Amino acid sequence: MARSGRRKSGRLGGLGGTWSKLTGRGSGSYIALDVGSSSIKLLEVRGPGGSPEILRAGLAPVPEGALQNNTVQDVVAVSEVIRRLVEGLGVSARQVVTAVPGPSVIIKKARLQVRPDEDLETLLMIEAANFIPESIDNVSLDYQVIRHEETEVEVLLVAVRKDILAGFTMAISDAGLEPTIVDVDYFALENMYELNYESGPDDVVGLVNVGSRYSSINIVKGGVSTTTGDVQAGGHEITDTLVSSLGLSYDDAERAQAGESLGAELDPKVKAIVERGVDELADAINQSLRFLCRTASDDPLQAVFVTGGGARIPGLIDRLGARLETPVEMANPFARVQVGRHLDAVALEEMGPSLGVAVGLGTRRPGDA
Repeated sequence: MARSGRRKSGRLGGLGGTWSKLTGRGSGSYIALDVGSSSIKLLEVRGPGGSPEILRAGLAPVPEGALQNNTVQDVVAVSEVIRRLVEGLGVSARQVVTAVPGPSVIIKKARLQVRPDEDLETLLMIEAANFIPESIDNVSLDYQVIRHEETEVEVLLVAVRKDILAGFTMAISDAGLEPTIVDVDYFALENMYELNYESGPDDVVGLVNVGSRYSSINIVKGGVSTTTGDVQAGGHEITDTLVSSLGLSYDDAERAQAGESLGAELDPKVKAIVERGVDELADAINQSLRFLCRTASDDPLQAVFVTGGGARIPGLIDRLGARLETPVEMANPFARVQVGRHLDAVALEEMGPSLGVAVGLGTRRPGDA
């Protein structure tokens, strides 16, 4: 259904082992589930979308290759991780709000001429084929009204291939849960920002989620998304290089990337690889941010907020700020979010950067309009 005002884009058509955890108590809740290529992030939330309370939080790694090219390749493996995470956390909710990765989604802005008595949804279904480079029969389609005048409407069209969507929803259903809303990670990031930060009508802000295999970007002006994009690079490239160049295990490579010492012999080699990888990642994000800003607005970026597991890579925030010549900071997804009293606030803060998209999903509720 169409939405206007506070962004609720992304309810795509047709949808009415080892892990970290925090547990609390509660009922009448929903699950916000961010399924990534390296880990699954879960929040159990309750209360209205504008002021959710976090009851439980956790993340669990997914087997290598279970998600590839922004699609679920191994539904059974992903479903099992979700099931174990839900059971281990003691989650009672069953309705799930999740997201598909931005690179797997087609997003187009369109201006349509309309008559006062014309049904917008019917018109969109007729006109969508002119804007979506896929057969309409093969995609799930949604839209948001951006501007509506007497004879013209501007809409944001969002489409995802049905087979891609099915991979995520089947993994959730097979875990004994109900996929209720499917959003897009770009827009979940925007909802996280709106929940926690103030934005003036002319403020232009970049939101960056640095994931394992790719980084999503949303340029927001006055609290509303103007354009989105992605960088096909993330933190895992550095891990892969540490493994291939130094013969480290993936666990040791992850620890080294996070700044832990592996000994006097290895540390200088690790530092050189990490610094080179951080420079390359910062360059890629900088170039994409600048391009998207030029596309979206004549106004310069005033700030950039970074989330995602990769946001903690030592030096990334500083290097990105130096390249952009703009204030860059790690976003706090819980700045204005109520946290259940049974949760460990210190542990939640440690997990915080990885939970940015999940917090944004936690603002969505079945029946959003």
